[in-house]
Amino acid sequence: MADFEIKDLRASVEGRQILKGVSLAIDKGEVHAVMGPNGSGKSTLSHTLMGHPGYTVDGGSVLLKGQNVLELEPDERARLGMFLAFQYPVVVPGISMANFLRTALNSKRGYDGKDKSKMVTPKEFRGLLKGQLEVLHMDDSFLPRYINDGFSGGEKKRAEILQMAMLKPEIAILDETDSGLDIDSIKFVAEAVNRMRGPELGILIITHYTRVLEFIKPDFVHVLVDGKFVLSGGPEVADRLEKTGYAEWGHAEEEPKEVA
Repeated sequence: MADFEIKDLRASVEGRQILKGVSLAIDKGEVHAVMGPNGSGKSTLSHTLMGHPGYTVDGGSVLLKGQNVLELEPDERARLGMFLAFQYPVVVPGISMANFLRTALNSKRGYDGKDKSKMVTPKEFRGLLKGQLEVLHMDDSFLPRYINDGFSGGEKKRAEILQMAMLKPEIAILDETDSGLDIDSIKFVAEAVNRMRGPELGILIITHYTRVLEFIKPDFVHVLVDGKFVLSGGPEVADRLEKTGYAEWGHAEEEPKEVA
């Protein structure tokens, strides 16, 4: 049994079925890429995996540590070891990056405000942050700023990867993290992700283009068209798509806009 296993996942948005039987097994230490044309169901897959309430599960299961995460709330999935980097990170006024990151770390460690042995101390927190900020070419000025408030597109995506680096998930889902980024920002993000690669982390990269895969080399590539995988293989699949595109599978229907 794989560390993270998606079995025959079917999901709908506003009564329309988008995922039509997706199955995928990811072991920690592996990087899987899911590629597909617009409207193929890529964002539906990422949001369904993390429990967005606007997406209805019609069937299937998603197993992590022996639990079907589809039965858990999003925060429970996160504490179990899942992480989602959003394609469109939201702005959260009034909450600073520093407070958010430290509170999230405390929650993951099970700190309830009483057992201080589980609390992240200020000194430990600063130590954890320092190296990650350097890799992502961010500085301390990000920390007092409200989450994504006034951030550029590149800053928002780097802030997502900073959260991932601090929380150290077991399964990370990167939903088109490369979209809207210039080449330098893609390199910064890729460098940070590559530093996190290892036997304790499985990564699922969801992307439309092969560009990010030049910097984060996948072990496996899966092509999603009309809610189903039509091709799976190694990195050579991405090379094939770079040359031929998705024309051989026709044009996928337009996927509903992301649910708020």
